[in-house]
Amino acid sequence: MGEDFHIGRLIKQYVEENGIRIGWLSKQLHCHRNTIYNIFERNWIDTQTLMKLSRVLKHDFFADFSREFRGKNEKETK
Repeated sequence: MGEDFHIGRLIKQYVEENGIRIGWLSKQLHCHRNTIYNIFERNWIDTQTLMKLSRVLKHDFFADFSREFRGKNEKETK
């Protein structure tokens, strides 16, 4: 995965664009608010956490990741 794909920024952007409150999200994930802010700073994330986020936020972040991967592969083969 390229250096330009940053999963934490993608999650943060989704949360902000959809008006999701950090307090609500932290309660849904059973974690501290600081953990959410730490996720926003990560350029990688484990699949279990990404699955939880996808379920709670009702957004398929795996599809975003896959699209980015496919796009990179197409550029490299041209």
